[in-house]
Amino acid sequence: MLNNKLIAASLTAVMALGAVVPVMDVNAASVKVASKSSQKSKKKAIYTYAKKMMKQNKDGVNGTAKIFSKTDYKTTGAAAGYSDFLLGLKKQGYKFTTANKKLIKKNLVISTKSDPATLSTAIIGLQAIGVNPTKYTPAGAKKSINLVNTLYKQSMTKQTVNVQSQVLVAVSSNKTFKKPSKAKFSKSSLSLAIAKNKQSNNGWAYNNTAASVDSDTTAAAVNAMMMGKSTNKTVNKAEVAGRSYLKKNIYKSGAFGYTYNGKENPNANSSAEGILALASTKTSFKYVNKTAIKKGQTATPLKAMFSYVKSDGSVKDAYSMVLAYGQVSLAAVAANNGSYTNKLVYTFK
Repeated sequence: MLNNKLIAASLTAVMALGAVVPVMDVNAASVKVASKSSQKSKKKAIYTYAKKMMKQNKDGVNGTAKIFSKTDYKTTGAAAGYSDFLLGLKKQGYKFTTANKKLIKKNLVISTKSDPATLSTAIIGLQAIGVNPTKYTPAGAKKSINLVNTLYKQSMTKQTVNVQSQVLVAVSSNKTFKKPSKAKFSKSSLSLAIAKNKQSNNGWAYNNTAASVDSDTTAAAVNAMMMGKSTNKTVNKAEVAGRSYLKKNIYKSGAFGYTYNGKENPNANSSAEGILALASTKTSFKYVNKTAIKKGQTATPLKAMFSYVKSDGSVKDAYSMVLAYGQVSLAAVAANNGSYTNKLVYTFK
């Protein structure tokens, strides 16, 4: 009876104090959250840093490396992660100038012979800067190309789950995109293919083996299937299973990462991917920055992710600020200041 009275008294105090106290979960210890003021500060910092990167066409880590360059990136014309980088800027209110667009279009290497991954990133990146990928004229070409149709005519059978996820996100990013008559896959069939690659531990791996399952690939697969909006039961169960894997494999710090030789490697990028997957449903959204997922967790994924953002806006331990900014900024958008939205970040129309 005494214990019950103490619990009741504690709950009353919590309700009275409101947001002053840490968010609590009946199944987990107190967890630190990212306050709205800290979120605003961190988002402003990374946005300011990214704008400088765009202006200077520099990756922000290596003083000589560029973001867009046919010389440096012969097969793509841009650094890995450029589409997320551009979309992150767009989501944070950046207005791409004529010069920005000219730089990007001048350097991107795209043709009907481009591989699925290259086509997918281009479809997202071009939409981010306001260019229609279904009527895109590559630099030096005389005729436009429908990149969406070109992608649909690529075989997905032998692609890795990472590429399959990229492709599904790309073709699902705009409701105006139509599947051509001679397509080699559909959003439904690709969603099912991804679902069937789920491993026995409920996660996904780049090489489709249980031993190689990681949070990044799993989160990307979950987000892609959610974008595909399949009603297939196998796909829907796989989406739930994937989020279960992430919940089980979150670190006590609240971050996501990978384990190598028995050592945990939490990082901003993996945490961002985890947030995107958790933010994809109203049920799991609470785990982004409100409630602990498991006992002993000290901070929410959003709090953990932002802990890697330094005061100058760069991301700690990032080997590529292009990739880091893109993923972190999109995860911050998905967090949506604590209010759930069913419009996923890769959705344009």
